[in-house]
Amino acid sequence: MSEYMKILVAVDLSEDTSTIAGRALAIANNAEVHFIHVIEPLSFAYGGDIPMDFSGIQDEIQQQATQQLQRFAESQGIDAEHQHIVLGRPEVEIHAKAEELGADLIVVGSHGRYGLALLLGSTANGVLHGASCDVLAVRVGRGKK
Repeated sequence: MSEYMKILVAVDLSEDTSTIAGRALAIANNAEVHFIHVIEPLSFAYGGDIPMDFSGIQDEIQQQATQQLQRFAESQGIDAEHQHIVLGRPEVEIHAKAEELGADLIVVGSHGRYGLALLLGSTANGVLHGASCDVLAVRVGRGKK
């Protein structure tokens, strides 16, 4: 197996983040490791038809996520230059950041969904099917064995 040089770790800042980051760091050896957290715009969740300004709420979400990522990343030895908070669709933004960095591995958590949940898609599935580099899906959540 070849040694990875740049690893992009997608984290959702849930309780599973430590598991995902731990797996990535365990195989990193001398690789440059980056963490990315993607915030989906509230307008995606509520559609563009609601006549409401979400900017204040969105700013607060982004500020909280930035603080959480900073605390977590620093606890894992990842400096500020290797921490990325972006706004958009997770799979799209993860692919874009991987391309920008020249990552040769993306690490993402997977809940191992099946049936209807799989048909509806997941971030891990979206990342896997559009990546131009290797993807490691770390099994997390209730379906973990």
